[in-house]
Amino acid sequence: MSPARRSHLIDSMRGTAVVFMVIYHFCYDLDHFRIVSFDFHDGLFWVNFRTLIVSLFLTLVGISLMLAHHKGIRWRRALQRVLVLVACSLLISIVSYWLFPGRTIWFGILHFIAVASLLAILFVNQPVYSLIIGITLIIFGNTVTLIEFNQPWLHWIGLMTYKPLTEDYVPLLPWLGVVLCGITLGHLLIHTSAGKRLLGSSNGFSTSTLLNLAGRYSLWIYMLHQPLLFGVLWVVTAFV
Repeated sequence: MSPARRSHLIDSMRGTAVVFMVIYHFCYDLDHFRIVSFDFHDGLFWVNFRTLIVSLFLTLVGISLMLAHHKGIRWRRALQRVLVLVACSLLISIVSYWLFPGRTIWFGILHFIAVASLLAILFVNQPVYSLIIGITLIIFGNTVTLIEFNQPWLHWIGLMTYKPLTEDYVPLLPWLGVVLCGITLGHLLIHTSAGKRLLGSSNGFSTSTLLNLAGRYSLWIYMLHQPLLFGVLWVVTAFV
């Protein structure tokens, strides 16, 4: 969507996901610096909270893909966006290799979005197939594990019998299914009267709100918030 045609609803929903993400990472950093103790790997609350955050972001990826390309896939714009995501993903991998030895982020959420965007864009005008395939992938990815996928070069698909050691892991399955379901939801928003009202309404979703701004600049916030949080907490623990 161009700036003039942005949906206040979508920006505010993405902004809400950004706020949840910052809260999660702030608590994670508090645990990392041993200021508090949380169980992020097995604790039910934190596992479900992360699942909620990732689900919000990836549903919105599907909706946004559909809104941007339903009148015809604009490949140049799509590829430019993917290249930006790839560059950011590589930077995250490099930094995580230095910060978290043995737990490098090699297929986190940005890596996933870059790949999923290229795959899901083929379904932007297929809402029925998107929903059917999306639900199938979610079920398949959450119930099937195969020892053949334990090979490291296949971990990004997500069907291995164990979770790899990494600080952020968003495999193709089941999460591509969430993006595809987002495409179907996007169709409902633009092809139903209730959806059109939601997309076109600015009531409660003003461009001046912080949530709306956070949604517009979510990638910048994603890339910058952790260095800022880490820096502040490092100073606090080192000198206070």
